[in-house]
Amino acid sequence: MRSAVLVFPGSNCDRDLAVAIREVTGRAPAMVWHRDSELPAGTDLIAIPGGFSYGDYLRSGAMAARSPIMRAVTAAADRGVAVLGVCNGFQVLTEAGLLPGALMRNSGLSFVCRAVGLSVENSQSIFTSGYRAGEEITLPVAHHDGNFQADAETLERIEGEGRVALRYTGAVNGSARAIAGLLNDKGNVLGLMPHPERAIDDAHGNRDGRRLFEGLLEAVG
Repeated sequence: MRSAVLVFPGSNCDRDLAVAIREVTGRAPAMVWHRDSELPAGTDLIAIPGGFSYGDYLRSGAMAARSPIMRAVTAAADRGVAVLGVCNGFQVLTEAGLLPGALMRNSGLSFVCRAVGLSVENSQSIFTSGYRAGEEITLPVAHHDGNFQADAETLERIEGEGRVALRYTGAVNGSARAIAGLLNDKGNVLGLMPHPERAIDDAHGNRDGRRLFEGLLEAVG
């Protein structure tokens, strides 16, 4: 699997994602700078990491969504290339219009940094095929603006289309319908606030995140 990890000013989880991908796939991803205009040829997976791209000025992810590289990401997503956005990456995907809704300030107005319970709502996507539908897993979160919101019509549509990939099992940030991970209509773009790359080794406390990357490797190859 040929992968690429985007790097923005303020990214701080790009190396975490790169290590996780290399650990599972045996192949290091290309690190792609935000000012680049093209992705490496043959890229199978684009990963947008967590952090504080452009210092979270304006809105989280808003400036990163307008970086030159995002034009190439949008074109690749339209072709069916897998795109994974984690935490700030989820915010970038919504700001770029690749996913609906928006990530707002946490309902408690405080930064949340802890392991949280999640239920797997959709196990049929390329990102979640390593899990069972209804399975409960644990992944860490670390965010201040992870409160997913959308209008009622959009929420009904994404629920009806089975596009909620992961849901919080308890109170975390006030997200509408406890949505923690969301797919696009084609199923090749996933945004999620929890960090699977921080749960790939026993030393992390559990390996629940590893199965996301293993499933991707099997599905995308």
